[in-house]
Amino acid sequence: MVRLIFTAILLVLLTACGGISLLPTRELVQKAIAIQLEQTQQELSQKLDLDFQGFDIKRLSITQEQPLTIQKLPTYRIRGTYDAVLKLPKRRLTQPQKPFEVYLQLQKEGKTWRLLLPEKASKDTQQIWRSYLLP
Repeated sequence: MVRLIFTAILLVLLTACGGISLLPTRELVQKAIAIQLEQTQQELSQKLDLDFQGFDIKRLSITQEQPLTIQKLPTYRIRGTYDAVLKLPKRRLTQPQKPFEVYLQLQKEGKTWRLLLPEKASKDTQQIWRSYLLP
């Protein structure tokens, strides 16, 4: 009888734990910011003919994690700040307390995350998202 009650309690606990969604880690948020920075860096390099040699993300501070559903999948809008150190050929440029906002989406199988970037759309159309797999 005790074994049956213990098994029932264990099943209830395991079932309850299965409903808890995973939160994105700090490392995942940092990878998402890095993808956004790489895109911006490429655009600036082409337009301004600059020789960027990379960047570092320091002092990542997450201030808000808001759960959402986008395209029927669990998504988190994450906001905060970070310090960016841009590497140029002869110097480093530091940008302190840079605000960020990223949308991270957990995929159906629950094993991979994607960065969602909103496309600029008109007021009459539904929001379109570009999606990037996070390594």
